[in-house]
Amino acid sequence: MLRIAFHPLYIHPLPEKHRFPMEKYELICEQLLYAGIVDKMSFFEPKLADRQTLEAVHDSGYVQHLFNLTLDPKMVRRIGFPLSKQLIDRERYIADGTVQSSLFALENGVSFNIAGGTHHAGRNYGDGFCMFNDQAVAAAFLLKNNLAKRVLIIDLDVHQGDGTADIFQDRKDVFTLSIHCQNNYPFQKRNSTWDIGLEDKTGDEEYLRILDHALSNVFTEFRPDFVFFQAGVDVLETDKLGKLSLSLEGCRQRDEIIFTTCFVHGVPVQVSMGGGYSTQIRDIVNAHTQTYKTAIQIFNL
Repeated sequence: MLRIAFHPLYIHPLPEKHRFPMEKYELICEQLLYAGIVDKMSFFEPKLADRQTLEAVHDSGYVQHLFNLTLDPKMVRRIGFPLSKQLIDRERYIADGTVQSSLFALENGVSFNIAGGTHHAGRNYGDGFCMFNDQAVAAAFLLKNNLAKRVLIIDLDVHQGDGTADIFQDRKDVFTLSIHCQNNYPFQKRNSTWDIGLEDKTGDEEYLRILDHALSNVFTEFRPDFVFFQAGVDVLETDKLGKLSLSLEGCRQRDEIIFTTCFVHGVPVQVSMGGGYSTQIRDIVNAHTQTYKTAIQIFNL
């Protein structure tokens, strides 16, 4: 059975300008159930990630300032959300959701966090609506507990995973692969293990060719025993912030390449949903929903 992390606080009450991206979490859940892709038993509710777990990848002073709501106002503006205890709790639930879903992935081959993909959070900073880097936290948890030895983080959000690159820049047991739009946020990028910056308007054929080639090389050379997949759908042509030109079918094939590669190599994969900012929210929900459907088909769940 596919296991999916979902907490009611994922739908966090925010000022009007920030609400649109949050609506998708509840709608994805509803669509998965309505379409019969999963049932209610698939969902589990994460707990609050503790400081020790978060400080495996984040500076202790930064974590303390977030917990105490004493973060420097400049950093708060950089993050983009007004600081509150409820918001910090939300980020802690997301981080634990990815930790727990990575454990389910070890059992079942694949597991999801219906939120997450907070890849702009670095070791001692937050940025771009990200405060704790959920997949980095979970990767460190697996490595620390000897549940994995070589972790591959595949970031296919349209924006570079700069925070993830910052956290793991000196680690040889974590390979960070980011395939993103080069001429897009963040404009000052960090060095991932392998960065592939795409030109504006890159479409299905070129994107899928580049992805397939990159995965083949990484699996051959690095030989990961666990994969984290940041599955942002802001690569869609309909995305108002993305600048790439993938179709819905191209996005499905992207997911199929990831899941098939992991399945064939017998490597568990944890999926966090990442970004999606299409004008019509149905485009976002449909693209995310087909990621779940593709995983279920390939892993025979």
